[in-house]
Amino acid sequence: MLSSIKLSDDSGPALPEHQVVHLSNGGVSLLFLSNLLGAPSVAHWGKELNDADVEGLLATSTPAVMNSSFDVPRRFSILAGRGEGWSGAPVLEIVQHDRVLDDLTLVQVATDGPQAVFTIRDTAECAEVVATYRLDAAGVLHAETMVKNISKDTRLDVDVARVMLPLPLRASEVVDFTGRWTREHQPQRSSIRDGTWARTSRRGRPGHDSSFLTLAGTTGFGFRHGEIWATHVAWSGNQEVIVERLPEGAGVHASVMGGGEVLDTGEGHLAPGQVYTSPTVMFAWSDEGMDGVTARLHASIRSRPNHPKTPRPLILNTWEAVYFDQGFDRLATLAATAADAGVERFVLDDGWFRNRRDDTAGLGDWYVDVDLWPEGLRPLSDRVHELGMEFGLWFEPEMVNPDSELAREHPDWILGESALLTWRNQFVLDFSRDDVAEYILERLDRVLTESQVDFVKWDHNRDLHAARGEGGSRRVRDHTLAVYRVLDELRRRHPALEIESCASGGARADLGILQHTDRVWASDCNDPIERQFIQRWTQTLLPPELIGAHVGAATAHTTERHSAFAFRAITALFGHAGLELDLTRSSPDEASAIAAWSALYRELRELLHSGITVRGDHVDPGTLLHGIVDAAGNEAVFAWIRTGTSATAYTPRIPIPGLSPSTTYRVRVRTELGAVSHHQVANPGWMTAETDLLCTGAVLAEGLPLPVLNPGQGMLLHLTAQG
Repeated sequence: MLSSIKLSDDSGPALPEHQVVHLSNGGVSLLFLSNLLGAPSVAHWGKELNDADVEGLLATSTPAVMNSSFDVPRRFSILAGRGEGWSGAPVLEIVQHDRVLDDLTLVQVATDGPQAVFTIRDTAECAEVVATYRLDAAGVLHAETMVKNISKDTRLDVDVARVMLPLPLRASEVVDFTGRWTREHQPQRSSIRDGTWARTSRRGRPGHDSSFLTLAGTTGFGFRHGEIWATHVAWSGNQEVIVERLPEGAGVHASVMGGGEVLDTGEGHLAPGQVYTSPTVMFAWSDEGMDGVTARLHASIRSRPNHPKTPRPLILNTWEAVYFDQGFDRLATLAATAADAGVERFVLDDGWFRNRRDDTAGLGDWYVDVDLWPEGLRPLSDRVHELGMEFGLWFEPEMVNPDSELAREHPDWILGESALLTWRNQFVLDFSRDDVAEYILERLDRVLTESQVDFVKWDHNRDLHAARGEGGSRRVRDHTLAVYRVLDELRRRHPALEIESCASGGARADLGILQHTDRVWASDCNDPIERQFIQRWTQTLLPPELIGAHVGAATAHTTERHSAFAFRAITALFGHAGLELDLTRSSPDEASAIAAWSALYRELRELLHSGITVRGDHVDPGTLLHGIVDAAGNEAVFAWIRTGTSATAYTPRIPIPGLSPSTTYRVRVRTELGAVSHHQVANPGWMTAETDLLCTGAVLAEGLPLPVLNPGQGMLLHLTAQG
């Protein structure tokens, strides 16, 4: 909606006529009006407004004029900076020589349904800024900024191009994420106070400690309660997220949030005619807690044209099964065993290429090692396909070992870094160079074609620190964009190819890389205790079908903790499931359990990969409850998990969230995965009854008595609507 409204201010003369833009979609509204300087300001972001709401909200959008402040009311605009009287982090800074171009004027507003495009120019006609805001059907806002140098003969520098939105006073707390290798996406909570709260990644990738998704909300917000405003920067390079509150506020709002790309030295240079386009910054609002934000984000992600449409195949990845001990006979035997277990995609991990006997050499030499594979990989690929499975292959295309033919022949291809600062014995190739990108594309294309590869695991095992190209300028932005282009060209040449983004686990699990890939590897840790927490929080942003989740060995590779098969299997079920162990060493009982789990995954994956993710708030500190409910509320699967001991010694009613209150459900414990160890004499009565429990969603929301499990145990509940 585009209209005009006349506002008045009792503290002074009538304000000029203000243009109003109201975007509405998916139960969310975004309302713009122009401030005194003519720039669009955000009057509202949140619950959907009707026409009467809009009129009243606009009539109350003019704040008081404060003492020791400007003589006119403040409003936070989409261009907020010092030129507009904003003392916080600027939204936009464009520099011409030593002069900041902050004399900006709105020249055009274009609306198209739930999208608004604001065109802004500086008075000297050097820069044109196009700010685009689009609300999708899930109520998720997609916003980006484009800056074009429209001068004839002067260079511009884009130093900052953020997207920021205001927050109301009731947004009093912020939750975001941190982590490390093998423990990604761990939440941290703090109060919003005066000052700038900033999470910045200069790692050349989001990193294991990525802020990932930032949620600002009402005090004590949880999975099932509270009002929340959230943001995510859909970008795989350097980035930042900011939540900021100043004593004078932001107009009638208390604080602001948003973010964008961190532009390093030289990365924002624009010659005449050149354009900078920011990453998309996504915003989601809900008054139904974190699960409400998650539901919007998952619906938005699933609506993408490139979202996987076919059932997610059960994977066996060979890394923790064979490591570098490869050969046709061993892997063909493993493939046959995998096919018998119901595996649908067989992925050969690290170690297949030239000079690769361990992780100290060979990266960059993307030729099949003829000593290991004298006939190439095609015989193994053919055998895998004969067994009815897809064939996948691991690469780490952005990296190079100093001990490699590529590094010796092309030392100039390496991004600037001290020779002392190898990371996992490797450096980074400068993908911003056309010759590097062309070499990688040619080599991968050749291997994929000759070996008939259906799936690529694209790894990325180090940060990009110095990241200097020729001339000493930083290259993270150009490198990232070039990686996107190579991924897209690979998929163009191989239309059926699927690609996983792995970055020593989950260090590059953003919605930027997922525009060019089909799933992410959440973590290098397959320990199910660790994975329960990693997957729980990764799913706050990403739907389960995009998150690789594998059953590892009984003793975890990364933690050396031992866990039961049933617990490992339940944990991996809630993602794009796979196996990462040597099936040829399984006992008959283990093989039978794996086959049963495989069948269960195929039975449930349509629900698991299309339903609504729900998580329980009111549980004992040593337990987790999470599940998937189909959109109609007719079927659900829940996992009841104990991760550790606690002081709770009884079986209270645990609320089962997300169900239809009036629907009667049949509740079954799925026992295909084996017995569960309990810390009690007997199970709750409903579990020992001779018939399945029939219960309404309203009663289940009140709570279901669940057993006290021993640590490292899980139970699977399957609910189906009756009648």
